[in-house]
Amino acid sequence: MDVTDYLRRFTPRELAASDGWQPTLETLKALHEAHLIAIPFENLDIHCGQSLCLDEAAIFKKIVLMRRGGICYELNGLFAALLRRLGFRVSLISAGVARDHVHFGPEFDHLALLVHLADGDWLADVGFSSSFRHPLKFEAEVVQAFHDHSYRLHREGAYWIVQRARNSAWESLYRFQLKPHEMHHFAERCRYQETSPESYFTQNLLFTRATETGRITLCDRKLVISSSAERSLCEIQTEEEYRAVLTRHFGITLLPETRLRFYISA
Repeated sequence: MDVTDYLRRFTPRELAASDGWQPTLETLKALHEAHLIAIPFENLDIHCGQSLCLDEAAIFKKIVLMRRGGICYELNGLFAALLRRLGFRVSLISAGVARDHVHFGPEFDHLALLVHLADGDWLADVGFSSSFRHPLKFEAEVVQAFHDHSYRLHREGAYWIVQRARNSAWESLYRFQLKPHEMHHFAERCRYQETSPESYFTQNLLFTRATETGRITLCDRKLVISSSAERSLCEIQTEEEYRAVLTRHFGITLLPETRLRFYISA
């Protein structure tokens, strides 16, 4: 993996030299937020019949050289590799995603990162579709606010639960235990995500990324642009418009032969 090329993917060119970054909390926060803003969470390959590959070189080619995004295994997997090359100590954490904010999916449903710094551990996640802007300090029940959202890590027995404040209550996003894993441990669940008709990713075509003031999300044909001040929603009517939205908001240019299922006539 070429660290400088990866850094250029989501940081200003003048900051892309790998020797300019030190394994500090300030560096972690800066890289985390910049990654979320520049590189989208997206599952286009699944809808194009292309298998996901968890090999580091393959993910690097897709995200950096082809200027694409990916799902959690790809985004957090590559981000962990970058952090390690910059001198951070990182553990890959297996999580179960909340199904109804009460019940959770199985182990390896999601890949998150635990970054070990001298002053304590931090939960990092650039591969969740509505992730927190900065890493979360690894302390139970401490409210941590970013922009218009507040988060906390709630402890229940052996599980740590990432929760977000909503409508004066806490909704659960995912839960995990502290056992570290290797990338190959996520392969079976990744295969499920891309092939099962019950997987969210086979049912919905999703592109989303953070912006300086909010978030842009395209789920199937619905485009939502939100900020602290306003929220707009519209439905993309034509395939030409859809392609233009992908390029303008997510930096993704579809190949001419790529067909989108909801624009294919019966």
